[in-house]
Amino acid sequence: MTMAVNIIICSAVILGVVLRAVLGSDVPCTSASGTCQEDNIHCSGSYVSGLCSGHASRRCCMPSGSGGCSNVNIISRSQWGARNPKHVTAMHVPVHEFFIHHTESPSCSSQSECSARVRGIQNYHMDSRGWSDIGYNFLIGEDGKAYEGRAWDRIGAHTYGWNDVAIAFSIMGDYSNKLPNDAALHAVKAMIECGIQLGQITPDYKMYGHRDVRNTECPGDSLYSLINTWDHFDANVPIKPTPRPYRPT
Repeated sequence: MTMAVNIIICSAVILGVVLRAVLGSDVPCTSASGTCQEDNIHCSGSYVSGLCSGHASRRCCMPSGSGGCSNVNIISRSQWGARNPKHVTAMHVPVHEFFIHHTESPSCSSQSECSARVRGIQNYHMDSRGWSDIGYNFLIGEDGKAYEGRAWDRIGAHTYGWNDVAIAFSIMGDYSNKLPNDAALHAVKAMIECGIQLGQITPDYKMYGHRDVRNTECPGDSLYSLINTWDHFDANVPIKPTPRPYRPT
């Protein structure tokens, strides 16, 4: 009798493991006080991609006041009018490396203006560069909002040689001779905290500017000088970690 019970228990455990592997898990969302649902349903806070099992339109609704994500408004791809990507490649998270960019284009100060700017960047990346989607994980506007690009757990096209191990935020504007406004800077810091809260960025992450690994002026002299003073900025020569295979959580 005992042996039969043990066999039943073991079979249930194995079945649970198999179902988890096949169907994925909503734990990354629910553990951060979110709810997995279809993104055409009203969300009282902001939608975050990559935290729910199932298809791409099943996303995590993070309500206002939900830990480290309560201080930032994330504008989803559907909200800013994104095109569908040609393909997506999942990335292992959490990441330990984090890059700051600027778009070196005009800044924007309203959701409608910033949405149009993001659409233009996506068109340029897909049509002129031939990339599968907009390159950045998130873009930050001077309206103080974060615009979802490839989101947290998708390999981007932002920092050559580092795309499979790092996340990058790009502030919309040219910050060679001026700084982003306070709203944009607050949004960057709030998004980093959100990433930590969601388990997408390690708490001991290292921050770099794009120029730290490429021959470029990005993210602009003024912005680069500022991030040099931020916690987690690493002045040492970056050493790329070995990419880890993606595993659904």
